[in-house]
Amino acid sequence: MQDTNNTQAVINSANEEMKNKYLTFWTDGQIFGVPICDVVQIIGLQEITPVPEAPSYSKGIINLRGNIFPVIDVRLRFHKPEAEYDERTCIIVTNINNSYFGFIVDSVDEVTNIEESEISPPPSLSITSSSYNAYLTGVGKLKDKVVLLLDTSKILSEEEFETVQRSIPPFAQ
Repeated sequence: MQDTNNTQAVINSANEEMKNKYLTFWTDGQIFGVPICDVVQIIGLQEITPVPEAPSYSKGIINLRGNIFPVIDVRLRFHKPEAEYDERTCIIVTNINNSYFGFIVDSVDEVTNIEESEISPPPSLSITSSSYNAYLTGVGKLKDKVVLLLDTSKILSEEEFETVQRSIPPFAQ
């Protein structure tokens, strides 16, 4: 019984430590942040296998140490202009609903602490971009930067998530 309590205390301490930590990254001149607890790893750009008839923002699939998963170009998902990838372009690997997803970003900025007192609610937009509000969880103030905070599990709608998931070969799931 004692070991269970100690294990739970360690888990609670780790969760509390990661509570206000965000990985920030740049896409099309804007800075975004995702909770560090959603990030599995950050990898350099590597060979992407295109998948026929996938949505335009889904660049294809990659094989990372035997794990095959889709990669999403954040620029395209956010309706930004496509840009050539360079040496700073990287993939943020996340775990969404027990599935790996990679998000291609222009560059990673830093892992930082953003206190709850420095986070404002997302702006309410009356335009037809309700999907924008779905994945924007708040606006963080970080020194001289304004960071748009994202919920990685909502960057894709349920329907989009299913569509992209279907692009993965069945043997790889």
